[in-house]
Amino acid sequence: MTSRRHTQRRRYPLSLRRRPVRWEEQRPTWRQARPALIAEALKRAQARPSGNWYVVGASRDVRGDRPLSATVAGQEVVVWRTADGKLAGGPGICPHLGAPLADSPVRCGTLVCHWHGLALDGGPFAGWEPLPLYDDGVLVWVRLDPVGGEPPTPAPVVPARPELSRSVAAVYHGVGICEPEDVVANRLDPWHGAWFHPYSFVDLTVVDTPGSEGAGEDGFTVDVSFKVAGRLVVPVRAVFTTPDPRTVLMRITEGEGLGSVVETHVTPLGPDASGRPRTAVVEAVVAASERPGFAAARALRPVLRRVMTAGAARLWRDDLAYAERRWLLRSTGRFPG
Repeated sequence: MTSRRHTQRRRYPLSLRRRPVRWEEQRPTWRQARPALIAEALKRAQARPSGNWYVVGASRDVRGDRPLSATVAGQEVVVWRTADGKLAGGPGICPHLGAPLADSPVRCGTLVCHWHGLALDGGPFAGWEPLPLYDDGVLVWVRLDPVGGEPPTPAPVVPARPELSRSVAAVYHGVGICEPEDVVANRLDPWHGAWFHPYSFVDLTVVDTPGSEGAGEDGFTVDVSFKVAGRLVVPVRAVFTTPDPRTVLMRITEGEGLGSVVETHVTPLGPDASGRPRTAVVEAVVAASERPGFAAARALRPVLRRVMTAGAARLWRDDLAYAERRWLLRSTGRFPG
């Protein structure tokens, strides 16, 4: 028989904390956040195959009138949709005189170079060769075999997600002066959450780490409460894993939004004008709920997406600073441990 407490927890996702937690009153987590544990998890992630797939951006941003552009490890890439809605894409440099195809329009499914009118329909033409692409419904990926240097795979490693027709997906995009490993390492340090992001998280406890019986080889299991307003919080349990070397997946396994995911994908962009590495963070949040009100809320998807993206942007303002600091210390030989 389901207990009354469990029933209430399912019916009412919000909890009222007895009193606000002052930032300085939190239990320190630095002893649990062992550098060696984080480094070992990062090393395992880096050893996983990617099939040479890199996230370019959001599927929603690939439109019929203009291309989606990206730079991956110094390689310019453009992606657009053909007249029948399929993906097309390849190098972002026009084979004629080097025009940036990112600035060119799409007309009737054909990318038309704005310098001299060279038209690309997605097939090989005039020395321009298409690249393997993949649209998973939320994100668009490109395969760059010379960049990845691994045995290629026909598709990227796409985590299982809630059914898109019954969920809301939002995608955040940010850029930092760091390398992909610095962003992944940030996400493999869940202990910093309530200390570094007190505006979003409270009561954070890491209950399992990689190698423990509950988390397996790869996972960090976290109990945490998302702050709503004042003393109102939403407690959940989430598991962090690394399905490929440039992705950290957070999945809610207990509590409100069961099955919802946050996918953090990182893509190397190449050096800036000063020679420093630049890395893109493309984070997809796919939220779902079995509550009747969520179906009605989905009617406000554009508003929900803006709210979700704004929340991710606030977190990544801090987390990119964390990743950038880590890279700066590593690059100057001052990183502890």
